[in-house]
Amino acid sequence: MAPGGHTMDRDEKSHLVEEGDGDLWQPVQRERSHTTGSQSESSGLKRRKQPQPPPNQVLEEKEPSTKRIKPVTKGLSAASSSPQPKVTPLKKLGLSIQRSIGSKNDSRLFNFSPRTRSWDPGAGPKKRSSKLWSETFSNAREELSSREIKRQEVIFELMQGENMLIEDLNLVKKNYYEPMLKLEILSQDELNQIFGIIDTLPSLHQDLLERLARLRHDDGRVQQIGPTLMEWLPCLNSYSTYCCNQVAAKALLDHKRNSAPVQNFLRLCQESAFSRKLDVWSFLDLPRSRLVKYPLLLKELLKHTALDHPDHTPLSQSVCMIQEIVSWINRKTGEAECEYYRKRLSYLYENQDEGDVARSCLLHCHGELKNNKGQKLHVFLFEAVLVLTRPVSHNDQLQYQVYRQPIPLRELVLEDLPDGEVRVGGSIRGAFTTANEKAKNFFRVSFRDRSRGQAHTLQANDSFNKQQWISSIRQAMISCREHGASEGPSRETPCTVIDISDLSLSCQEDCQG
Repeated sequence: MAPGGHTMDRDEKSHLVEEGDGDLWQPVQRERSHTTGSQSESSGLKRRKQPQPPPNQVLEEKEPSTKRIKPVTKGLSAASSSPQPKVTPLKKLGLSIQRSIGSKNDSRLFNFSPRTRSWDPGAGPKKRSSKLWSETFSNAREELSSREIKRQEVIFELMQGENMLIEDLNLVKKNYYEPMLKLEILSQDELNQIFGIIDTLPSLHQDLLERLARLRHDDGRVQQIGPTLMEWLPCLNSYSTYCCNQVAAKALLDHKRNSAPVQNFLRLCQESAFSRKLDVWSFLDLPRSRLVKYPLLLKELLKHTALDHPDHTPLSQSVCMIQEIVSWINRKTGEAECEYYRKRLSYLYENQDEGDVARSCLLHCHGELKNNKGQKLHVFLFEAVLVLTRPVSHNDQLQYQVYRQPIPLRELVLEDLPDGEVRVGGSIRGAFTTANEKAKNFFRVSFRDRSRGQAHTLQANDSFNKQQWISSIRQAMISCREHGASEGPSRETPCTVIDISDLSLSCQEDCQG
């Protein structure tokens, strides 16, 4: 009972909060400004629309007796309950991979440190900023000629490229090699075959980057770079091991992509931010891409170096040195690729001639073609012989079963067949399926002496692919007849490393162009 004999009803009691020390019940006015975080947006809008009573009428206003009133501090504690740990996109990647693959449950496996994002996530994959030397060191360019500024830009591009390559090589080990090993997606031997010696390359390029950084003056200029390059460039000879392994690495990776664990892992990685939407092979091919860029960079640097500049002579020597290194690696890579596929040829009959294949040390190109019956064949254009095969799987390894008799290039006859000359199924000379549809992109290879073996009518995917094949075969035939099979392979190779990632056709004509 309240003082004065007035009995408070239940509604009035609901507005009161009991204070300590036995004091009287006092009304507590709720201030919405302190509970905004615990209120819904809709309820706040409704309250703002309702007319507010004068301050002296607040205590007399009655609310429904069924409404539950809690202390303000209690509401705040509920609203500010311990937040859930933030799950970064890379951690989500790890959880998704573990669920999809169903292997070991180790929450620490994908504890990657996320990169700071300064771009709009909805704008697509992040593109690296590529500043110019003149933008980075704007004060120094006022004193330099236009030619010297271009020279500094090339040196700056060389250093930026080294830094980006180091980052990507470290990314490959951290985000691909180590997780696949930890999750047991691939065995240690398989990973070593696919990734090769890629873990040894970052330190090699870090060495060059540090050397160049020591040459840079406070204003950003680099006076002489040639002697440093001449000391460092021989280190690139170690690239022969990596490049020679690429053809076997690519073949194994493509074979393993058929398994669900590998396919799921690589798909999730490609969809993540750290991969910049690139496939794993794009990263594994970065060292080769960087290697073939050195001659271009050094030639450009020499172009902007005056004849009387102290760096001109050592730069000229550096250009010759890198061209020799790349040509040597190119030759070794071609020999390794040729040997790899030679070992995977299987012969069904004893009378199939293996001699020209064994003597070949260079593989001009290879890829898939169809015969006039629609059967898929994998064709190899070796240095001295053309071999048609059928891909087969033996003991979980891809092999190539030699189809018919290999055709030595010195005995080969090549015919470019016009569209409409061949009908799929074997009919020739104007027989095609309908009046408006012609069989396209055919050519024929045969022995000069028809008794030596069967002729083959082959179909390419499109007209461009057909012309590539015809051009490559013609060049190989000319080279073989000029040098002769007995003299061995020609060692004159263009200054580039053949891109073995293009398995359909990687011919020397493209390299020379």
